[in-house]
Amino acid sequence: MDLSTTYLGMELTSPLMAGACPLPDNMDNVKRLEDAGASAIVMHSIFEEQISRERTASIYYSEMYAESFPEARNFLPTPDEFRLGPPEYLEHIRRIKEVTNLPVIASINGTTAAGWAEYAKDLAAAGANAVELNVYTLAVDFAQSGNQIEQQILDAVKVVKGATTLPIAVKLSPFFSSLSHFAKRLDDTGVAGMILFNRFYQPDIDEETLEVTPRLHLSDSSDLLLRLRWLAILSGRINASLACSGGVHTAVDAIKALMAGANSVQMVSALLRYGPEYIRTVRERMVEWMTKHEYESVKQMIGSMSLINCADPAAYERANYMRVLNSYAS
Repeated sequence: MDLSTTYLGMELTSPLMAGACPLPDNMDNVKRLEDAGASAIVMHSIFEEQISRERTASIYYSEMYAESFPEARNFLPTPDEFRLGPPEYLEHIRRIKEVTNLPVIASINGTTAAGWAEYAKDLAAAGANAVELNVYTLAVDFAQSGNQIEQQILDAVKVVKGATTLPIAVKLSPFFSSLSHFAKRLDDTGVAGMILFNRFYQPDIDEETLEVTPRLHLSDSSDLLLRLRWLAILSGRINASLACSGGVHTAVDAIKALMAGANSVQMVSALLRYGPEYIRTVRERMVEWMTKHEYESVKQMIGSMSLINCADPAAYERANYMRVLNSYAS
C-alpha cells in the first residue's frame, strides 16, 4: 500500500506526522515517533516575544520594572517558564537531525515580523526542513479592522519568506471574516502550505481567587468537523499544501481529513494520551481500511470529497445547513 504524500514540497512516507507538542523535547520520544512511523516532526512553537526579548536584551528591563506595575507581572511568562529559549531551540533541532532522518518543521508563534526574519535564517542553519508560522491573534483592539489584521499577517509572511529559502507554512485560525478570501491572499504570497486550524484555548474564571485561569483541554474527534468543512472548501482552489491539525484521533479521522483535501495530518492530543507508538496503530488501521475499500494509494483519496466539483459551494453549504437543522427529532 502506497501511503506516501507530498507536503510543503517534501515527499513524506505517510501523511501522519507529530504536530506541535512537548513530545519532541525528549530525544527518546523522537526515536519512538520515528520507529512508530511518523513521517515528520513539528516542533512546538518558539514565541515571537522570546525572540524579540532575546535580541533586544529586554528581559532585564522588563524584570526590573515589573514590580512597579503589579498587574504587569502576569502578562508574559518569565524566561524560565519556556521549555526552550531561542538558542536552545536551535540546538534541539540540530540534535533531532543527528539522531533521526525525519524532516523537522520548526514553528514560530506570533503576529508581526519583529525578530522573525533573522531567526528564520538561524532555523535553516540549524537544519530545519520548513517553518510553520503560527499566527495566533485575538482581535481585542476596537480601532483595528479585520483587513488591518490580515495585512499585518501578510506583511509578516512576506518578510519571513524573503529571509529564507525554507518552505513556509501558515497555521490559521477559523475566525477570519472571510477565510476563503484570506486564504487566497495568503496563497498569492507563495506560501508552501496552510494548516487548519490553530486551537484557541479559552480562559476560565476562578470564582474564589477572582483570577483568570488558563485551561488546556485535549481535542477529540468532534473537533475534526470544522477542519473537514474548510479543507473541502479550499482543496483544489489554492496552490499551497493543506494540513489538518486538530481532531485526528483515529484512522477514520485521518482518512476523512485526506478525502476532504488534506495532504498531511498532524496528530497531538492522541499521541499525548496514548504515546508515540499510537501512530503505528493509526497507520496500520489506515492500511486495513484502504485495502478493504480498494484504494491503492493515499494520493488517490486526497481531495476526493472536496467541493472543487461543486458549482456553487455557498449554496451547497446553505442547503446542508438547512437540512441539518431540520434533521433533529426530540
